[in-house]
Amino acid sequence: MNRILRLRILVLPFLAVLIVSPVFRAQAPTQDYLVYVVCESADKLVRLRFTPGPSETATARIDHEAKVGLMPTDINGPHGIAISPDRQYVYVSVGHGLPYGSVWKYKAGADEMVRFTSLGLFPATTDITHDGKFIYVANANFHGDMVPSSISVVATDPMIEVKRITTCTMPHGSRLNPQGTKHYSVCMMDDMLVEIDTASLEVSRHFMLTAGKEMGMNGPAEFHAGAHTMAATCVPTWAQPSNDGSTIYVACNKSNEIIAIDAKSWTIARRFPAATGVYNLAMTKDGRVVATNKRGQSVSIFNPETGKELARIPTKRQVVHGAVVSPDDHYAFISEEGIGAEPGTVEMIDLDAMKSIAAIDVGEQAGGIDFWKTEPGRP
Repeated sequence: MNRILRLRILVLPFLAVLIVSPVFRAQAPTQDYLVYVVCESADKLVRLRFTPGPSETATARIDHEAKVGLMPTDINGPHGIAISPDRQYVYVSVGHGLPYGSVWKYKAGADEMVRFTSLGLFPATTDITHDGKFIYVANANFHGDMVPSSISVVATDPMIEVKRITTCTMPHGSRLNPQGTKHYSVCMMDDMLVEIDTASLEVSRHFMLTAGKEMGMNGPAEFHAGAHTMAATCVPTWAQPSNDGSTIYVACNKSNEIIAIDAKSWTIARRFPAATGVYNLAMTKDGRVVATNKRGQSVSIFNPETGKELARIPTKRQVVHGAVVSPDDHYAFISEEGIGAEPGTVEMIDLDAMKSIAAIDVGEQAGGIDFWKTEPGRP
């Protein structure tokens, strides 16, 4: 049964006693939850409907699928996804193209393509501003030379790239802070966290994450031809601002830890161990961190203030990818790539019971995932 915690104060003579007592959710949510996921090796945008309930009755089904990409005889590779704040549009980054990748705008619900624009080499993680006017896409350049790549800023109405900001080698984990003033991404091959000022569209600060060389610095990093050493110890894959923007949580995929950077002092606030291959992060409104463990076939839930792992939940498939939390904090939706010819999978995790309660197979290599909306439950 699902539980939340309520604090009660009992006042006794000369003593105040704090009691933590369980309060049970009266009933499971009655609405359906709708999410979108992209399948990188199947070139699909998939809309899923989840109907909650106890683990034996919760169900998930595919509402609709749409084809993504221009190349009919090759894999297009949709990777990242972002849904507009007004829930009217879905933006999908596509990794492959001739010669570059692209980002596509779809009408949500109808799943009809509106327009697209070309970006850099292998556009990956995508985020959108709170007013819905711009998306930030990390040009991860997964298959190219080990040279600095960029973050593309795209105006969503005309779908025009307004600026391409050079950051570092293999950028990933594109996320805006809650205030919309800063954008954060990480550099998988440079062991670096990068901050972009959204007013100037320039790199404002960067933070080195290599063990023994941790340091926050102002401005962009300097790169020199032929200087790349592949000496990364962290290999960061995600940058997740906290709910108030005061802390940036970085997933270190190689060292299996999460590093918390204080955004004001630009120093390490804390670090705590994570599971094998921690990859993507998401936050609940009550401040928990949900982490996918790409090599660990599991999902972890943390109290990031203490670094305590509250639960580690095994997943159905290997190569666990993305995570998104429902606005009511009841559920996390986890995308899993699978291996070889296995289908990709999306699992639904009850964040109160901290266990998986439903799963559904989708196209191969399920990747980017985002929450769309809730609707009244239907049979």
